[in-house]
Order: sequence, then C-alpha cells, then structure tokens
Amino acid sequence: MRIVIAEDDALLREGLTLVLRGEGLEVAAATATPSDFLAAVDLHRPDVAVVDVRMPPTHTDEGIKAAVVARRRFPGLAVVVLSAYVEQTFASDLLAHGPARIGYLLKERVGRVEHFLDALHRVVDGGTAIDPDVITQLLSRRRAGDPLGRLTPRERDVLALMAEGLGNTAIAKHLTVTDGAVHKHIRSIFAKLDLKPTQESDRRVAAVLQYLNTTRQ
Repeated sequence: MRIVIAEDDALLREGLTLVLRGEGLEVAAATATPSDFLAAVDLHRPDVAVVDVRMPPTHTDEGIKAAVVARRRFPGLAVVVLSAYVEQTFASDLLAHGPARIGYLLKERVGRVEHFLDALHRVVDGGTAIDPDVITQLLSRRRAGDPLGRLTPRERDVLALMAEGLGNTAIAKHLTVTDGAVHKHIRSIFAKLDLKPTQESDRRVAAVLQYLNTTRQ
C-alpha cells in the first residue's frame, strides 16, 4: 500500500509516518501544504491519501479542498480525512463526490493503530470508514421532524456501525443481538429514510450520505 500524507503539524506528520512504516506500509511522501500534497499525489500515484481537514494558509478547509481535487484527478484514489473534531459541512463536501474509498476519522483514532490501519485497508478495498463518533455527534444535531430524527437510539447505533463499514454479522456481535435483529433495524432505517429496494447496492452508504448532505441545507 503506497500512502501520501498531508498534515501541517510536524509532530503528527512524523508520528503518522513512523506508525505506517512500522507496519510495513510505504509512505511515499509526507507533506505540510495542500500544494505539496497535490504534487506528491501526481508524482507517486498513491493507493490512499491521509489528509488533515485544516491546513495552511487559512487553516479552514484547504485539506478537504485538496482531497476533492485529488479525487477528481484520480477517481480511484482512496482518501482518509483526519479532523480534530466533527466538521459536518466538510464531511458532506467530500462524500458528495461519491462514498466509495472515503474515510473520515477523528484524530484521536490515529493513536488506536489497529483501528486506524483497518480504516486504511477498508477504504483502499473500496469501502467507507466513518468514525462512529462523527455519526453520533451529527445525528444528535438533527432538527425535529427530519427523517433521521425518526430513528430510534438502537437504529442510530446500527447506522453508526454501518458507516464504519461493518456487515450485519459484525454489527450483531458488536451490539450483542441476533443477525435477524440487525436486519430488522436496517430495514427500518431504509424505510424511514425512504431508501427504495431499487437502491439495494448502496443503500447502506446512502443512509449515511442522506444525513451528511442534509446538514448543509
């Protein structure tokens, strides 16, 4: 797995590099600015990019913008975005261009090496890895009357685990319930979000995207 990192904090950038190389992964470049990041992507054609949301010069959304540009140039590029806290609009901006090969993690997860590596592999394999805390915090901000406000607490738990990329069996094990119970919760989520059976191939991700996209309204 070839990786390009975009992180302006020197300590975190070096830490990420050491962790990934220590796991036998190839870090082709570790950059501190969006322009250097895009140049490194052009040069190395990585399998995945690890990008901080906030980068110079304004430390607002430069990282997300650079990630969007990189995915437009190389549609197959997997991207894992790191953020110190939940940034709902930025999450929507990136996911709006397609959910496949996208990860959105809080920086505190990086210290949990096993979970971080699992997210990297998941997005490289074509999946989605959204931090459960991101989903939980975003769901808690929903307006009354919004479709996602109809979800029960258990359905929200299931949705968060779906966003992490877990299948039904893994969700059942995590929540200590049966596969049948998970299937029932997911059917209820799809019904409440008006996700029709004709969308079967991506309804799991669409359930997450519907929430993220409506936060911008």
